[in-house]
Amino acid sequence: MDELLGNLRRHGVAFVVDVRSSPHSRFNPDFSRLPLESALAEAGLRYVFMGDLLGGRPQDPACYRDGKVDYERVKMTAAFRRGIDRLKDAWRKELRICILCSEGQPERCHRSKLIGTVLDGSGIPVQHIAPDGSLRSQEEVVRRLTGGQKSLFGTAFTSRKRYRPGTAGGAESG
Repeated sequence: MDELLGNLRRHGVAFVVDVRSSPHSRFNPDFSRLPLESALAEAGLRYVFMGDLLGGRPQDPACYRDGKVDYERVKMTAAFRRGIDRLKDAWRKELRICILCSEGQPERCHRSKLIGTVLDGSGIPVQHIAPDGSLRSQEEVVRRLTGGQKSLFGTAFTSRKRYRPGTAGGAESG
């Protein structure tokens, strides 16, 4: 927790937006929703849960293809669009936010493959805080994901794992 708080302070973050579909952690209970929200409040930071809107494991079965979350389908949902609109509104208000999920490496998470891609495509600069506290641009993260290869048909990302649609419980990986 001290490491997280230090990184948030170092980068001037005021709001932590939790985009975990299920904000609970068996392995790090301090990062479950209530203890995390409390620790952030004690540090003078605001916690906002948006996993219901921007989570990597949506409840809508139409967002899945062959058991994987199809991020192009997620982008079309009303819930996702509401969540993105809230993030855009925060950006317009010049609020410094951090989008938090359970995966430390941005290349492995829906934060970069889904949320970051949409925000970046809207002209909103996205920086990812790496586990060592350094910043990586959205462009750098996507380059790592694609191996620097451009696609003639656009890049369509999915989750790495297969899930049963509508099961948001447990640890989540993008």
